[in-house]
Amino acid sequence: MREELDAKLALFESLERKMCDPAILADSHSLAAVAREHGTLSRVAIRVRALGLVERQIAEIVDMAAESDPELRDLMEGELASLRAIRETQWDELADMMSEDDDAERSRCIVELRAGTGGDEAALFVRDLYEMYRRFIAESGWNIEILDASPTELGGFKEIVLGVVGESAYRKLRFESGGHRVQRVPNTETKGRIHTSAATVAVLPEPEDVEVSIAPEDYRKDLFCASGPGGQHVNKTASAVRLTHLESGLVVQCQDEKSQHKNLAKALRVLKTRLYELHRSIEHEKRSSERRTLVGSGDRSQRVRTYNFPQNRLTDHRIGESFPLEQIMGGRLSNVLDALEQSDRVERRRSMDSSTSKPITTKSHTEHGAS
Repeated sequence: MREELDAKLALFESLERKMCDPAILADSHSLAAVAREHGTLSRVAIRVRALGLVERQIAEIVDMAAESDPELRDLMEGELASLRAIRETQWDELADMMSEDDDAERSRCIVELRAGTGGDEAALFVRDLYEMYRRFIAESGWNIEILDASPTELGGFKEIVLGVVGESAYRKLRFESGGHRVQRVPNTETKGRIHTSAATVAVLPEPEDVEVSIAPEDYRKDLFCASGPGGQHVNKTASAVRLTHLESGLVVQCQDEKSQHKNLAKALRVLKTRLYELHRSIEHEKRSSERRTLVGSGDRSQRVRTYNFPQNRLTDHRIGESFPLEQIMGGRLSNVLDALEQSDRVERRRSMDSSTSKPITTKSHTEHGAS
């Protein structure tokens, strides 16, 4: 892993030099791409630099201690112990970053909610999930935008697609991907029976424009009249947009805006995001398999979380923990998301520790000579 860290630092320093290159500065497109990659690497590179500084300090003290009298050597050993503890902490932080998803720090993501098993009740559950996320996003100080929605006559959604922008938005929301099951008595139930319905959630990192390029000849654009829950709500003009990516076959549509141009812009955002996720899946087969498992088909048996209204309990099956449902539906998701992130961090570190060691935390030959 040390070689990979050094390579990232070298690339970061190369990008720093490019950002001072007049040719790059004169090309806004190239500058944006360089700046984006530079920013992505900065968290790791800055810590690698700090680690290198501590290692040099350790080496200098070890060399000095070898030539010092015993009293001064004892003082230096105390300073060495402190520096080694700092080095250990820095290594742990870097190991955690290196095992992390490269897209974790993205501030933009697309959240797709779809009704699964359960008919109208599933669509109403999607509405409730949307309200839950909307409240959480508002409390987090982020921005939310509806990119597309397919409402039902009872006020639910067959599907709703959201754009979310905020600091570490993807990091926080990524574990929401999967099958969500609800158990409750629907408003339409006259005999008080508990029904079980399902919805799926997919959280995708949204790429920057410079990362995914789509030309008009890459897709087919179809225009149609926007649909709605009732005749009086149906748009009479062909403002809704459907895009079909010719190479991949991906299809997206947006009809939320009255303006065709605005719907086209939103549809392109969603299409770019899905293409980016497709490319990520191809490059990372393991992550592709995980995403299929998490998102599933919407069937109630493929679930990551259960919302039990009669018992006021939300259970996340991945970590085996339960939370007060009323608080969660009110948008107070932090406890659940923090628990999921901590569980993921532990699993990643366990996986990394089983396949690699900590070479920089052991004493070097020089340090042994000073002991």
